[in-house]
Amino acid sequence: MTHFTSTNPATGETVWEGHAASPAETATAVEAARAAFPDWADRPRQHRIDAMKRYQAALKSRAPAMAEAISRETGKALWETTAELGSMAGKVDISIRAYDERTGERTAQTAFGSATLRHRPHGVAAVLGPFNFPGHLPNGHIVPALLAGDTVVFKPSEETPHTGQLMAECLAEADLPDGVFNIVQGGRDTGAALLDQPIDALMFTGSGAAGAHFRRKFADNPHVILALELGGNNPLVVWDAGDAEAVAGLVVQSAFVTTGQRCSCARRLIIPEGPAGDAVIGAIDAMVERLIFAPWDQTPEPYAGPLISPRAADAALSALQQRIDLGARFIRPSGPVEGLSGAFVRPALIDVTGVDVPDEEIFAPFLSITRVPTFDAAIQAANATRYGLSAGLISDDPANWDSFIRRIRAGVVNLNRPTTGAAGDMPFGGLGDSGNHRPSAWYAADYCAYPVASFEAGAVKNIEGEMRGLK
Repeated sequence: MTHFTSTNPATGETVWEGHAASPAETATAVEAARAAFPDWADRPRQHRIDAMKRYQAALKSRAPAMAEAISRETGKALWETTAELGSMAGKVDISIRAYDERTGERTAQTAFGSATLRHRPHGVAAVLGPFNFPGHLPNGHIVPALLAGDTVVFKPSEETPHTGQLMAECLAEADLPDGVFNIVQGGRDTGAALLDQPIDALMFTGSGAAGAHFRRKFADNPHVILALELGGNNPLVVWDAGDAEAVAGLVVQSAFVTTGQRCSCARRLIIPEGPAGDAVIGAIDAMVERLIFAPWDQTPEPYAGPLISPRAADAALSALQQRIDLGARFIRPSGPVEGLSGAFVRPALIDVTGVDVPDEEIFAPFLSITRVPTFDAAIQAANATRYGLSAGLISDDPANWDSFIRRIRAGVVNLNRPTTGAAGDMPFGGLGDSGNHRPSAWYAADYCAYPVASFEAGAVKNIEGEMRGLK
């Protein structure tokens, strides 16, 4: 039995401890989900809606305590985890509406009877959760899957097992039939054991590297539907925007919210050469100086907290130094935060103009800046990535937006808003190494059930007269 713990990255205190599920325990969870599937799928849809409404009520009743628990486990500011709980509860109503629009049932009358479109659940869905939004993001897979009639085996991130346990407790309060929802705790070994089981779907939120591994693993098993919500090396272009301080607020929120630990954070800022670009950099630098990075329960309230662990901080700082070694220049250096744990890092700004840096996402509050001569060059630089999750334009010129929205290659593209802006009633997902063309949020219903087209006559009828080529 492998014992592991979750710690508060701001203090090092233990938040949760337990054991990692063995391969045998993982197989038992999948078997339970398989046994529960036929009955759950065959129940009236209203039954599943009622169950999710009970889950929603449990989330709402536990929201303050769960928000504090997520803050302790991730280090995120309480204002942010409170919003996360609101999104989790809101996901239930959104998913009910999305199912009706995206994967509902409809019938049209025909000369022979009717043509009916139905949707059927896949079966057993494995859900692998991330650490950055350990409630909201797996919840975005679990709720639509259960509504569709799938059963679920959920493995939370090994960095945030306590949040996963709390979600499981809320689902237990929803009085689901045995085996409909199952949780297995553990790290990579537990995840690998889960994916070696006979599952029908994998719903994953995490890194592009992990997503590439899963694509390879299931390449010869097309039965398993993959829904991969991955990272991004996201660009933000600033062009013909007069108010540098207003621009700075949008850039800072794009790059540094959640300590840069959002897949939709801006990683690359593309600005004009010359004084206009200099003014933008100066305003951003001044605003970054005012950001409070501190433990979640500190007064005054922090803007953001630590990275998920000291190990993550070391890896991020090493990747940042690699870019400096390649020729990038510090505008604002990073480093540890004096007096705080090793998981805290200072936000960084680096100029990478003319430097060939890796096309990789650094999951940290670091922003790379590229200066270009023309708007066409800005779009070209923005698209120079194998990722394609989010992108943004900050501009006062509508003509720039008209060109940008037609030419940019990303799944979430915002104008004069942070790149991190998203909504549960819109699709969320990316292209290239950012996903596999199965966006989540409003479109999650699409990968939780498959369409069945039926052409139906009410009685057996001789169709010989409709046939050709008979003697």
